[in-house]
Amino acid sequence: MKTKNILFVTGAFVTHHCWDEWRVYFEARGYSTLAPAWPFKDASAAELRARQPHDIDLARLTLAELVDHFAGIAKSFPEKPIIIGHSLGGLITQILLNRDLAAAAVAIHSVPPQGIIPYEFSFLKSTWGALGLFTSLDETYLMPFDTWQYAFVNEMPLDEQQKAYDLLTSPESKRVARGGLTSAAAVDFDKPHAPLLLTSGSLDNIIPAHLNNRNYERYKKNGSVLEYKEFPGRNHHVLAQAGWESDADYVLDWIKNY
Repeated sequence: MKTKNILFVTGAFVTHHCWDEWRVYFEARGYSTLAPAWPFKDASAAELRARQPHDIDLARLTLAELVDHFAGIAKSFPEKPIIIGHSLGGLITQILLNRDLAAAAVAIHSVPPQGIIPYEFSFLKSTWGALGLFTSLDETYLMPFDTWQYAFVNEMPLDEQQKAYDLLTSPESKRVARGGLTSAAAVDFDKPHAPLLLTSGSLDNIIPAHLNNRNYERYKKNGSVLEYKEFPGRNHHVLAQAGWESDADYVLDWIKNY
């Protein structure tokens, strides 16, 4: 019998409340869901922004610690859960899948694992500030609104862009961002794995579809279930962008048939 437990993994720059509507959607269809906060981010976006830039605990969080945090949660389920992650959460999802901790996995607009060099200009433009070069690693990074407009909510009306920023945008650890360039972000692309779906959006600037497709192409075609899907008209705010239900419908159908 396939598991009915879903673990949602949040990406960088936002709070775990980005999954609120997806949790309602899947729970209405018989699934049990969990969307835990990152360490030191279990608060509203406004509360977290009020700590900027002096949230030393969050600033010192590393990607390796973050992956282990979610690995521990995945192991706490009575059976392997379905793991669904967005953006950096998609990278963490791929790592947890590589550790054999998922019954199936969906990586939505995912940051690529180590070894896939993200040379796409829009990715570099969107993420350069988060690396915090020549700044203190003991201070958090908050994505400015103009970067948010370009990286997450491009092509959306201004009032919707501002509402999304106010509700979701939170400070981030520069150490976590830099961890994406290290072995903490590594996966074994040749290793057989549980079913994996990677999705992308045609309007996504921070994780452009071309980068997602290169991620997909790196996996060895070894008989493991592996699928890639690009959605037209989707930016990086896909979890709450108008029409998000069609993406959730596709993911649900894939989960049912993997």
